[in-house]
Amino acid sequence: TVIQDVFLGPIPYMTDKATFVINGAERVIVSQLHRSPGVFFGQNMHANGTKLYSARIIPFRGSWIEFATDINNVMYAYIDRKKKLPVTTLLRAIGFENDKSILEIFNLAEDIKVNKVNLKKVVGRKLAARVLKTWIEDFVDEDTGEVVSIERNEVIIDRETVLEQKHIDEIIESGVQNILLHKEEINQSDYSIIYNTLQKDPSNSEKEAILYIYRQLRNADPADDASAREVINNLFFSEKRYDLGDVGRYRINKKLNLTTDTNIKVLTKEDIIEIIKYLIELINSKADVDDIDHLSNRRVRTVGEQLSNQFAIGLTRMSRTIRERMNVRDNEVFTPIDLINAKTISSVINTFFGTNALSQFMDQTNPLAEITHKRRMSALGPGGLSRERAGFEVRDVHYTHYGRLCPIETPEGPNIGLISSLCIYAKINELGFIETPYRKVKDSKVDISKNGIIYLTAEEEEGKIIAQGNALLNNDGHFVRNKVKSRQDADYPVIEPVRVHLMDVAPQQIASIAASLIPFLEHDDANRALMGSNMMRQAVPLLRTEAPIVGTGIERQLVKDSRTQITAEDNGIIDYVDATTIRVLYNRTEDEEFVSFESALKEYAIPKFRKTNQNMTIDLRPICKKGQHVTRGQILTEGYSTKNGELALGKNLLVAYMPWKGYNYEDAIVLNERVVREDLLTSVHVEEYSLEVRETKRGVEELTSDIPNVSEEATKDLDENGIIRIGARVRPGDILIGKITPKGESDPSPEE
Repeated sequence: TVIQDVFLGPIPYMTDKATFVINGAERVIVSQLHRSPGVFFGQNMHANGTKLYSARIIPFRGSWIEFATDINNVMYAYIDRKKKLPVTTLLRAIGFENDKSILEIFNLAEDIKVNKVNLKKVVGRKLAARVLKTWIEDFVDEDTGEVVSIERNEVIIDRETVLEQKHIDEIIESGVQNILLHKEEINQSDYSIIYNTLQKDPSNSEKEAILYIYRQLRNADPADDASAREVINNLFFSEKRYDLGDVGRYRINKKLNLTTDTNIKVLTKEDIIEIIKYLIELINSKADVDDIDHLSNRRVRTVGEQLSNQFAIGLTRMSRTIRERMNVRDNEVFTPIDLINAKTISSVINTFFGTNALSQFMDQTNPLAEITHKRRMSALGPGGLSRERAGFEVRDVHYTHYGRLCPIETPEGPNIGLISSLCIYAKINELGFIETPYRKVKDSKVDISKNGIIYLTAEEEEGKIIAQGNALLNNDGHFVRNKVKSRQDADYPVIEPVRVHLMDVAPQQIASIAASLIPFLEHDDANRALMGSNMMRQAVPLLRTEAPIVGTGIERQLVKDSRTQITAEDNGIIDYVDATTIRVLYNRTEDEEFVSFESALKEYAIPKFRKTNQNMTIDLRPICKKGQHVTRGQILTEGYSTKNGELALGKNLLVAYMPWKGYNYEDAIVLNERVVREDLLTSVHVEEYSLEVRETKRGVEELTSDIPNVSEEATKDLDENGIIRIGARVRPGDILIGKITPKGESDPSPEE
């Protein structure tokens, strides 16, 4: 055996600002909201007004299977949305071979031993299963000349027949040992769909069922029984081909009250039986259909998951090429390097970062724009919805969005409701569901300690009564008033404090970061608040920043979490500071100093005139002094829309709301001259221009300040290479680079 290390290519590394640098530009991978794997029960109306019910199992990877009823009250299974077969055929194929075992699943039939006495007792009752006469027939295979035995079935009495005197002799003659009759006491109408389906079922044994399903799937006959059985096994019961994932198994166990081991990621017989039973309950109005827009049925695919899915695709492709290469070279001696084409993995990953719809150029207008972009949730993208197909329901605000997805911040236009923002306190759990924090309440006393906060998913919150975040409390946490405004699912009751289960942690927990920056949000019209949240992200960083007089208290936290400023990594002392560098001496114990590889003195370079993706300027200034004590997380710089460590998007201008000689007609604003003169709203933008000097057919282009037919005035700021000197003031239309291209004697003909 040859063992080798094979380099499979690089993977982009996430920076500490949660971005990726791809081709020199910072990009963000937006999280995707998609339908969670698991089982979904739905209903739709037939044209004639019949309600049709369906159950769809969506796996992480593998074939979809759907169980649905039709107008004749028959249940069918659809595999991959195309092939339709009666449910009982599927049950036979997975091991419930005869009618007896199918009816026993639903506890519908009783077994009667065949003899005259027993049969006379049950005259007048209905048969639950066909009476089959089975015999073995031998015949000579013409191709091989071998004698082959084949099992034959003959239906003597069909199911649903009422037993009469005349049937008794037929049954005894047929040599059948047992017959199945309907149970008398059970509610037959509930399960009539099973009998109807058995009537429609073309197969009588496991073998026939497997053959039938194979023909449905492949439109051809199988080579032998084993291969047919394997095809069906691979569809839902093979770990290689089918995967529900942790989430899918969790959702199925939760929905059907199963206790299947969470490590079993394929479908089991119990799953299929329980789903059919639940569907029958639905038909009889004993259960409810699922709400697709409920956040327990939608989960978040974060960066890591999206990337690992791409990696899996790359590995699959690579394994395919390895197999092909091994087949081509039969008995040669080869090493791993000869077989493995490492390009496949890196090309898949590069394509993902470069062209995927969810890999976006980071919005670097100001710190708020950056952090909002990273907290965005999109329902679009591969495996998600498309703008055209998304209806009103998907875009609408759902009661489970409370504290999870912001009802305010979403784009206006075709993407409204499909792209939303994570709420200010929301977080995503390991299964990908969004959780929001609440305080525990017991006997009308709120737990105001640090341990009193629990994070709940939309599913765990179902049915709980939750008090408003600004309800008045005593010092020990009891409600002051004897009635509390609260929320229960989609309803808003006013109730006694004793009945409350939980309490919001804060009134702004309903909104996203951008919406929480709006002071007195509750007095805003929702539509204007939406526009405000979206427009704050477009505020350009000013030359001279100014913190707001009225804030909401999250401005400082936002700047710290946006990671756009230099912050202290630990407690320490400022050792040195100037316009370009800050040196901090961190406090270390002797033990820490002994085991640390880094010096306790750390130097930070302050960014100066750095260009962002949106051509804004990041130009930071220090706000700390030499010898100052700093604490962990303290902000040491300002600039780029921040002032003293607080977000500062605009200016505190005095605004008069009044007409002025008609100049402010149609939303126009009349400005004081001082605003312009004192550069109150001036911003600096950085543009980058590049020019190629090529070698043409007629000679080489050259850079020069000596440009024909151009005045000296126009080229006065160019150096001898024709490039503008640093520090020159330019106006629109000025020459930045002088380049001359050789021109031929005559224009070239098209052939040239």
